[in-house]
Order: sequence, then structure tokens, then C-alpha cells
Amino acid sequence: MAHWLTVAPGIHQRRYDPFDISIVAIEGDDGLLVVDTRVEPAEGEALLADLRERFDRPVRWVVNTHAHFDHTFGNQVFGPGTATDAAIYGHANIARHFDDFEAPRLAAWRADPRREPDRHWDDVRLTPPTHPLDRAIILDLGGRVVELRPQPEAHTDTDLVVFAPAQRVWIVGDLVEESGPVMYGSGSFPLGWPDVLDSLVAEMRDGDLVVPGHGRVVDREFVARQAGELRLIADRFRAAHGEGLTTEQALAAHDDWPIPVAGLAGAAERAFARLDG
Repeated sequence: MAHWLTVAPGIHQRRYDPFDISIVAIEGDDGLLVVDTRVEPAEGEALLADLRERFDRPVRWVVNTHAHFDHTFGNQVFGPGTATDAAIYGHANIARHFDDFEAPRLAAWRADPRREPDRHWDDVRLTPPTHPLDRAIILDLGGRVVELRPQPEAHTDTDLVVFAPAQRVWIVGDLVEESGPVMYGSGSFPLGWPDVLDSLVAEMRDGDLVVPGHGRVVDREFVARQAGELRLIADRFRAAHGEGLTTEQALAAHDDWPIPVAGLAGAAERAFARLDG
């Protein structure tokens, strides 16, 4: 998608390749809030240019929906020491997640540039939030308020939801995916994820709009359906663990997984490790 889609008055989504990443811009009288920053600094620069072309106000706030590279590696373009000098908000666990997962991932990519020759991993400077959050806050953008809500362990332990209450728009990052199956990426919590989505669904109303981390805008029913699929997966993991199966046996026990079984190996390992205590 090569244009900004107006989701609700003052709230706009643009979907960027690669990965069909959702970027959201929220207009306030005092400036622009941007949700997520793309995959690398060059893409962050391109995003900033697109924002300047489309909107007549400065970027004053950035929010990371979670720590994964495709949503945060453009942070350095917007943060401290740049001409933009925006405040970056995100979950309080992002800095630790960077140390545990994104820094080793980045080091591996740098060690073998042949894997992704078109990428510029040497340019990346991991930039965690300047405003780490361990509880919900209300941010006044001038004429519009948004709620920033850190979530319990789910897709990661760094998930944060942006909610615009007047417009009933939820920006949920990779807690929900539309353009592909959900991803149990680095640092996922397969057993707790369904509970987090159920809690969000309980707060949503019919007619609410939900912007996923990847793909088109969806609704409450879509989120409830995805929560049900994640719960089925979690319940099967618990049952298999209780029966003494290995993770390989657990995955082989069913041929009707809600997502491709190739994407469940890491999830099963993390679920079994949690069940083992």
C-alpha cells in the first residue's frame, strides 16, 4: 500500500514493504505521533520524508508497539540527537529485550552480510525508548488524547497498545496479524497470549477499529477469532505436555493447526519450557 489510509479523523495508517508493516500517524494540534519506525535507519529516513510530505506538523512523539527489529530499528532517525528529537515511548522491557534478542540478531546479520546484501545493518544503532513505561499513561497531543497501555506477556514481554478513545481505534502491533499468520517470534509467550487478547476484546465495542502490526484494519470479531486460534494452540500445548509428549510429538499429533505447523516449533519449545517451570 503506497498511500496513507485515513482510519478515523486524524488517524492514518500506511503499510510498508517489506513485511507489510503498519505505520500509524496520529495528528494532534501540538504535533504528530508516529507508531513504529520500520526496519533500518534508511527506511526510517524514508518514513520521515513521507510524514513531512503528507502532514504539516512536526513529529513530536514516537511509540514502539514492541521491541522486534522490524518495528524499532528506525528509532535512531527520530530520537535524541536528531533534528526531530522526538520522545520515544515503549514498554519498560524493550532495553532488556534488545540486549537479549535484537543485539545478538543484529550481530549475526553483521557477521554474514551475504545473507541480506541489500540491508545496511552496520548503520543500526539500537535506540530504546526515552520514556519506558511499566503502566498505562494518557498522552495529550493537543486536541486529542491517546492511551499508551503496556501489556502482560504475549507476543513478547514488550507489547504496548495505543488506544484513541474518542475515535475508538486500537493500535495493537503484532498482538494481532492480518496479512499473514501470527508470528511466535523471539521472546514470545504462547500460553499467555490468548488471555491478553481476550482482555482487549472484552474492552472493545462493536464498530471499534483495530490496526494490526501487519495488514489491513480489522474489527473486534477478527481479534476474538484470532484469540480463539491462539487459545486452541495453547491448550494443545498444555495437553501434550501433561501427556508427557515431546514438542515434536505434540506438533505431529494434529494436522489442523490454525497456522502452518512450521511456525509453531519455537512456540512449542517456549510453552514447554514455561510449563516445566
